[in-house]
Amino acid sequence: MMGLADITREDVLKAIQEHDALGEESFLLRYGFEPVRRLLLVHEGRRYELGAIAGAAHRYALGQLLPPDVLAGDRESPIRALTELGFEVQRSKTAAAPRLLISPSYGSAESRQHWKDTLDRTVPFTDEKYSRHLTGSQRQQLLSLHPEGCSRFWGATPGHDSKMAAVTTGDVVLFTGKNRVRAIGEVGVIFRNREFADMMWPPEQGGDSWHTVYSLREFQTTELPYAVLNTLLGYKSNFQYPGQLVLSGERAAAGIDGLLITTRTALERAGAIPPPGDVRMMQVEQQHTRTVTVEQPARQLLFDRTEAELVSAYCASLTEVQAKRFATVAGICDLYVDGPNGRELIEAKSRVERSHVRAALAQLLDYARYAPAPVDRLAALFPAPLTLNALGLLHHYGIDSIHRTAEGTFERLPAPEPRRRFIRDLVGSGNH
Repeated sequence: MMGLADITREDVLKAIQEHDALGEESFLLRYGFEPVRRLLLVHEGRRYELGAIAGAAHRYALGQLLPPDVLAGDRESPIRALTELGFEVQRSKTAAAPRLLISPSYGSAESRQHWKDTLDRTVPFTDEKYSRHLTGSQRQQLLSLHPEGCSRFWGATPGHDSKMAAVTTGDVVLFTGKNRVRAIGEVGVIFRNREFADMMWPPEQGGDSWHTVYSLREFQTTELPYAVLNTLLGYKSNFQYPGQLVLSGERAAAGIDGLLITTRTALERAGAIPPPGDVRMMQVEQQHTRTVTVEQPARQLLFDRTEAELVSAYCASLTEVQAKRFATVAGICDLYVDGPNGRELIEAKSRVERSHVRAALAQLLDYARYAPAPVDRLAALFPAPLTLNALGLLHHYGIDSIHRTAEGTFERLPAPEPRRRFIRDLVGSGNH
């Protein structure tokens, strides 16, 4: 590609320095790039949009930005140019949709003891008692996701090998027992190791070893009746989940999205939060500063039952629409509805206090820029009516308010049409 051969390592370092000074969002906005994160430049442990850095480096070298549409037509040239300058380039992996594991885990006395040993508390896998049973690769993988050296663990017996073969990091686990989902987890590292499993869960005399082991990146207890899960998964209302299930495709998505489950892995893949070990160094502005404040990226809850139930009830009241979610560098939205009345982005909140209204407003404006297609309306969903002051805040920015009036029924309070047009024009000029 013309021009890339003329950039130097110093030009690339200047572009990186500018990126760090501005922050990713402002840097990409300045040069007109989108945070797609398919090709990444890795420098001193940090990851950068390859195209944006190459385009900015071109400006430093030749005084003219290499536009995004030019770079999009030839991805290999910037890879070649920057690797020849000694930089590391990574291609991001296209992640398969997460699977949904349903794991009976609280029925027998034995499983309840296992729960107490490795779910109620973490296991210090770096202690010699445990680490001597791990291979070097297994220990390294565990430390990459759990750098603190401890994690919760669960597993499966050899009879489930075929089901567990495809399970991977970022898949979701529903731990069941006593007619309800008792906890929700996110799979971390998964491997087979009989000795390590037996150290955590000694098998009964003549019993099977839990030779498949997986750590949990996230773990959250809950009390979710089977009836709720059965409705989402399309099972009969009295289905009891007698054995291990590993669901994929539309049925897994129905459970994960229906419960508004937001995994750490999904947020990392979207670029919303840095992966473990991605430490960002910051320069000290003044020598005599006593403290340094580091802004942490927003972290969504793995699962919020109140919001999930609210969204599920609202979706059940809709007809002739498709309700989905999408992941962005800002996080994962609650609802993206596409139907006869156009495309709508909806953010749900479990409470109606002003702080929650403001949070909904901020998230809607952030997510709307990354919607798969420009949205026609923005709306916030609440369990009860808002105060006039809070409603006025949403309406001022052209955002509708939707609240539950009774079981299964909702009322929409639309923003004035001129304000709706204002926000539609504003978010429509985002990344589309």
